[in-house]
Amino acid sequence: MDAAIDYQAFRAEIRDFALAHCPPDIRAVVASYRKLSRKVWYPWQRILFEHGWGAPSWPKEFGGTGWDPRQRVIFDEVMAECDCPPQYHHGLRHLGPVIIEFGTPEQQKRFLPGILNGEDWWCQGYSEPGAGSDLASLRTTARREDDHYMVDGQKTWTSHAHESDWMYTLVRTSKEPKKQQGISLLLIPLNLPGITIRPIRTIDGWHHVNEVFLDGVRVPAANRIGEEGQGWTYGKFLLERERLGGANIAPHRKALERVRELVATELAGEGRRAERELLQHRLLLAESELLAASELGRESVEAVMQGNALGMLPSVIKLGTSVTMQTISQIALDAVGERLAPRFRRVDGAGPNAEEPGIEWVQNYMYARVRTIYGGSSEVQKNVIAKQLFGI
Repeated sequence: MDAAIDYQAFRAEIRDFALAHCPPDIRAVVASYRKLSRKVWYPWQRILFEHGWGAPSWPKEFGGTGWDPRQRVIFDEVMAECDCPPQYHHGLRHLGPVIIEFGTPEQQKRFLPGILNGEDWWCQGYSEPGAGSDLASLRTTARREDDHYMVDGQKTWTSHAHESDWMYTLVRTSKEPKKQQGISLLLIPLNLPGITIRPIRTIDGWHHVNEVFLDGVRVPAANRIGEEGQGWTYGKFLLERERLGGANIAPHRKALERVRELVATELAGEGRRAERELLQHRLLLAESELLAASELGRESVEAVMQGNALGMLPSVIKLGTSVTMQTISQIALDAVGERLAPRFRRVDGAGPNAEEPGIEWVQNYMYARVRTIYGGSSEVQKNVIAKQLFGI
């Protein structure tokens, strides 16, 4: 432990602030597992920004806190324990560090303040039809014309594009023998002519992913990050930057405890004892998995604090917690499904019957299917682990 930092006192400070300053209506959205949106994230980001905690992982010279890795994980843990929303990651945890590392002074001055105070909202334009896990196969092109690029192509599974101002986007600026070459990173305002955003309807009934079509979009060359053709390097830096994201198990524990309460109330009484105890046993098994993930998270923090490589730890944690959270959501569905699953969809087919009390457990079961896909699919994580174990 760093003798100069009292981590217990730091944890208490974060908890006191969260309970005193996170608005009750925002905490209610988080506690009820409703979909988070800009309407929820923005006011909380403003509160954190005004307190000097807008960017826990940024250096102080760019408006961050300068906290060490253990403090950053403590901050995330306590916020989750207090039902405060996690900070919106695309600007703060993904793009911001890239601009800090590779952006020009002009780009840092232009883009970082809006990320920090929450005024500018970002989405990620990486995946394309046929270029998801194999991102290097992307086909969206950007052709240089004087001081602009002309961008044509399509992005898909673009989370929150419908409520974002900007999209940080990987585009192909030249054809090279190696497909990872010739890719550049552009920052594209989503109000430019030639951009069309269409929702992708998912089984959970929430609107969170989209298709983004770019048809002859003129993007200033000044919006390119770093060198032309080096976007793959910046994209990998972005994806690898948040190495400790999986170390925070607090949201998973919170979900487990709420499902435990749900099982006890939904299946109360002697007549449902067998069903109740079966689900409680499955929750115990899930809890054991989370305890193991928590230990791996502590090990990850210690490794980063010591300057050691994390190796396969992030992949092991992501792989395990994704499946465990799907298990927890399945148990919740098994508890309420008989009563609520038939009422998930409105009779007129217009969408989920969101006003039905408890329906969020059905909706979150649907949403949890994506946990083994986003942020690096389980298949990708297994490949990462195998390569490090067997050197292939």
